[in-house]
Amino acid sequence: MTQPYVNITIENQVGIIEFFHPAHNSLPGDILAKLAQTITDAGENEDIKVIVLKSGRDRTFCAGASFKELITIDDAETGKVFFSGFANVINAMRKCPKFIIGRIQGKTVGGGVGVAAATDYCMATKYASIKLSELNVGIGPFVVGPAVERKIGLSAMTQIAIDANSFYDAEWAKDKGLFTKVFEDIETLDEEVKTFAEHLCSYNPEAMAEMKKAFWAGTENWDTLLADRAVISGRLVLSEFTKETLKRFK
Repeated sequence: MTQPYVNITIENQVGIIEFFHPAHNSLPGDILAKLAQTITDAGENEDIKVIVLKSGRDRTFCAGASFKELITIDDAETGKVFFSGFANVINAMRKCPKFIIGRIQGKTVGGGVGVAAATDYCMATKYASIKLSELNVGIGPFVVGPAVERKIGLSAMTQIAIDANSFYDAEWAKDKGLFTKVFEDIETLDEEVKTFAEHLCSYNPEAMAEMKKAFWAGTENWDTLLADRAVISGRLVLSEFTKETLKRFK
């Protein structure tokens, strides 16, 4: 399959949400909207106790924002709407009453790092290096920044946001708290994610929902905060620097 999609399947009370895009699992606006809605729906589905978030294929987990779509943005409102897509996904994950386990099989860039950071428990392979590349194109990780900072701390987030041309390996991400465990290969990762998710399903769902509220305490202003951050990114994507940089990706 080469067409973009967001799918959900339910196995043993685990809701497995998978997104895919042929351009290294990048996230255009329509996929972001479907992903946010799918997460919200899974949170309300009584047949689901735990959610696993993954991407398709076996290489890149997520390449972040769709450069093809970024190139077409020609006004601030369109830019705000596009970057609000990432805000909506992160807020859907934050508000979801169920634990979300991240399954990160490969490299993760930009907005993809924010998605990984917004999971409640994240496991990866040794190939899952991360990069916040936004400054490279003249923007900045404004929308995903709060989620990344919450997970790995301001110092580490500052490091990778400023060093926008470098990948940081999976062990670095584990040491900083983004990943809980790092495995040698995808097969082992999938086995561990499945076992862990199904074990969580044996716990009291009310207790897990209350724990989730406690874990995310202090983020109640994120609807407004991330919307404001989307405005900043939407403005910067129109800058001469960014427009010239994005031309290289046509």
